[in-house]
Amino acid sequence: MVNPDLASLKKRTLRHWQLYLIVLLPTIFLITFNYVPMLGIQLAFKEFSPVKGIWGSPWVGGKQFNMFFTSPFFWPVIRNTLLLSVYSLLIGTPAAIFLALAMNEVPSQRFKKVVQMITYAPYFISTVVLVGIINIVLSPSTGIYGQFAHLFGIEQAYDILGQPKAFPSLYVWSGVWQETGYGAVIYLASLANINPEMHEASKIDGASRLQRIINIDLPAIRPTIIVLLILSVGGLLSVGFEKVFLLQNMLNLDASEVISTYVYKIGLVNTNYSFAVAVGLFNSIVGFILIFTTNLLAKKYSDSSLF
Repeated sequence: MVNPDLASLKKRTLRHWQLYLIVLLPTIFLITFNYVPMLGIQLAFKEFSPVKGIWGSPWVGGKQFNMFFTSPFFWPVIRNTLLLSVYSLLIGTPAAIFLALAMNEVPSQRFKKVVQMITYAPYFISTVVLVGIINIVLSPSTGIYGQFAHLFGIEQAYDILGQPKAFPSLYVWSGVWQETGYGAVIYLASLANINPEMHEASKIDGASRLQRIINIDLPAIRPTIIVLLILSVGGLLSVGFEKVFLLQNMLNLDASEVISTYVYKIGLVNTNYSFAVAVGLFNSIVGFILIFTTNLLAKKYSDSSLF
């Protein structure tokens, strides 16, 4: 006897086969490129041998993790990674929110579009070009900064690019210039959903512009802020490799050596692939714990969460 539920499912599938076909293609893509590579996680517990391959390499347990945790570079790279991530989070998020609120208050649509275009354009600049601009401006010998110093009689200009203390600010504020406009677009989309009658009613009640921003605009974008904050906290140990590596030099290495650059040098350049996978797995586990914990706190203390 045919199961009626199975027959009903088959009937619905045949009726809407076009929709299932559309869903099937991205599902295959997701499985192929996101789930199948997870089989390589086993390398974190093996001593990879190119001759024996992934499946034939011998198991070594937690050797790769122990190598990372006991390394003298472990705490410095963790500290540098967290410093850059938290610094970027504390500066970048408020900057995007402030820019969005400011543009939302501009009455002239033409001026708003011009400002939005100017602030959004740097997002399309590649990391290599951005670092090249930084070097052109701040190089103590050939840069604009160095040339101005020579004009004022300073033979040996202060090397900003080589100072470990200057590296975090250089990394973060260049990122603010490049990404704030893009971040503001997301908040502007949330602000566009606010009912204009709420602002009109508040004006009639005598509310100032600052009071309207605090009591109407900020509550409207709070769910967006919380979701983006949760995602950002989950990536605290995943500082972008490209810009850090390109800005890195032997003088600022104490502040610029982060997890991604350390793994590149030890795990990939030295062909210790098992070590690279182990550190990547460590990052993923820590990121999951941070996302889960932040989401629980957001759900407990607010009405918005990621899941």
